[in-house]
Amino acid sequence: MAEANEHTVLGNFRNATFAYAGTTSTFFKRHDAFYVRTDGSDGRLADFRIKYTFGIYPLQQYLVEFPDGRLQALSMAWDARPSTAGGQRWFHLYPKDRITHDDELHWTRPAQNWNFMCADCHSTALRKNYDPKANRFETRWSEINVACEACHGPASRHLAWANTRKTAEAAERDDDKGLTVRLDERRGVSWTPDLASGNTSRSQTRRTDLEIGVCAQCHGLRGQIADGYEAGKPLLDYYRPALLTDPLYYADGQQRSEVYNWGSFLQSKMYAKGVTCSDCHDPHSGRLRAEGNALCTTCHLSSKYDRPSHHHHQATGAGASCVACHMPATTYMVIDPRRDHSLRVPRPDLSVSLGTPNACTACHTDHDERWAAVKVSAWYGHEPQGYQRFAEAFSTANTGVADAQARLLAIADTSAHPSIARATALARLDASASQGSLEAIAKGVRDSDALTRLGALEALASAPLDVRVRLAAPLLSDPLRVLRTEAASLLAGGVTQLNATERIAFERASNEFVGDQQYNADRPEARVNLGTFYANRANPAKAEEEMTAAIRLDPFFVPAYVNLADLYRATGRDTEGVRVLEDGVTVSPKSAGLHHALGLALIRTGRHSDALAEFERATLLEPNNARFAYVYGVALHSIGRADAAIAWLQKALVVHPGDANMIAALTSFTAERARSATRP
Repeated sequence: MAEANEHTVLGNFRNATFAYAGTTSTFFKRHDAFYVRTDGSDGRLADFRIKYTFGIYPLQQYLVEFPDGRLQALSMAWDARPSTAGGQRWFHLYPKDRITHDDELHWTRPAQNWNFMCADCHSTALRKNYDPKANRFETRWSEINVACEACHGPASRHLAWANTRKTAEAAERDDDKGLTVRLDERRGVSWTPDLASGNTSRSQTRRTDLEIGVCAQCHGLRGQIADGYEAGKPLLDYYRPALLTDPLYYADGQQRSEVYNWGSFLQSKMYAKGVTCSDCHDPHSGRLRAEGNALCTTCHLSSKYDRPSHHHHQATGAGASCVACHMPATTYMVIDPRRDHSLRVPRPDLSVSLGTPNACTACHTDHDERWAAVKVSAWYGHEPQGYQRFAEAFSTANTGVADAQARLLAIADTSAHPSIARATALARLDASASQGSLEAIAKGVRDSDALTRLGALEALASAPLDVRVRLAAPLLSDPLRVLRTEAASLLAGGVTQLNATERIAFERASNEFVGDQQYNADRPEARVNLGTFYANRANPAKAEEEMTAAIRLDPFFVPAYVNLADLYRATGRDTEGVRVLEDGVTVSPKSAGLHHALGLALIRTGRHSDALAEFERATLLEPNNARFAYVYGVALHSIGRADAAIAWLQKALVVHPGDANMIAALTSFTAERARSATRP
């Protein structure tokens, strides 16, 4: 990030034009300032001054400052690659869409807001400073870009050391150098090769994740819950990391959306064997420690791995590159390829059964996938059976397959699996499905690994209140803030079941939870979280205030409408709930969830035929949603269209085989029709 000037702006501002979605934007200079003439939030053309540049290569974005302190990132960016590579041009970050001023992805909307979406990772010691009463930002930083203190903490002691050291030799001997955090997990470590396996082993066990945690602040997908993170502090006191969920990751854990590197790297065997980020990357230069296969063969003997007998490609061809097979790249922001850091063996066989990508058939598109699966399996063998169960469990968890819970349990209960995989498996367990699931969750909340505890807490959302109280109450005093606040959120409706000591802990943790949401009061999701919390605390007035605030902040945020309508249902105000949901459908007509929720509200107000139309619309918009399909079938039956209901459920079961609700309804409706047919 830098102030926009002649030295930092890379794009063509010499009256260049760019057409997109019916709008022609013009990039120009006025005096010494840079401007864009484009559509604002009202859809009208206006001149906007470029305040900052954002990024250098392969693309550069531009930030516009608004009077309320918001910095918004233009969705038109400059391709900084050379023209021979297709660069030196303006392009849109959503080229396949038609993003206009009334779309939630428009550059003036919250999704493109720098203060929340970008700032914490791109500046040092950032303070967001959002004022919810004034609805404005006073965001500040100590340095505009990523500087030394971002990774090493406050530098005052280091400066004092630098000013007082006497000789270069003495300085070199000074172990501390005044640094608040010295990332020296690699210091004194050697890697010993094993000629039989071709791999190396670390001379010392890596005892901390200090360096990896510092990197994760920005190189991991996470939500921020508080200002003030400094290198060396616990990550989960300031951030809530994302687990391996869809659509962020594929079923086998490969990157799908823009998840950066941390969540992928935690899955890797390299992480498990003690490798750190700086084993491969030089954090000061931003470059790799070696180029090409030379980087990989610092740990994996070239005599075994960097040869055709291993990679089965020509030695000088693209297929001989280690990263081509083991770190396939996904392109984000149209032109920015980023490599998957889970460093896995390609599995074409899983692609056949699960639909996950793999490096082999992504390159060899002229071959049948099944042929490739057999050939590659013969070359490389398979990952351990447990890893295949990992992929199968995650892919079947949402399809109604009967043994999905058992497969998830196999992951959650096996300590050999990566902690982030175990956490994700736990989070997907249905606490009410079986005694085994409940026992695994109970074990998970006591696990020494923080991510595993977090996954177990997420699973408790589906548990009865008394179970939540029993299992989540101890985590109200967890050492890490994100776990304390998650427990408080789960127990908001069960305070009367807590003992005196637990109530004290709950009040502390609930104050932290409220503080976390108020820190993010610029976001509709935080307002809805807070509204739900207040509703569970039997404070409907405060709940309504927060949920209506969420809609004002972002009219496109669907959960705000659904949760506000549910609040009205709980307080006997269904007519108002219908109005809210109709407002939501007007703004987001393609939201299946809104149509489904509106259908339920219409049923409660006696408008059955209108409800049926909404249920049908929901199934058309989201045909793979088993719940929507089931409810539509029941609704058809409830208005006397039994044959249509049976036909619909039979069709839906083809898409959702084994769905218990559909099977029960179909059995009941069919039996009822048979009885009716035999009556005189």
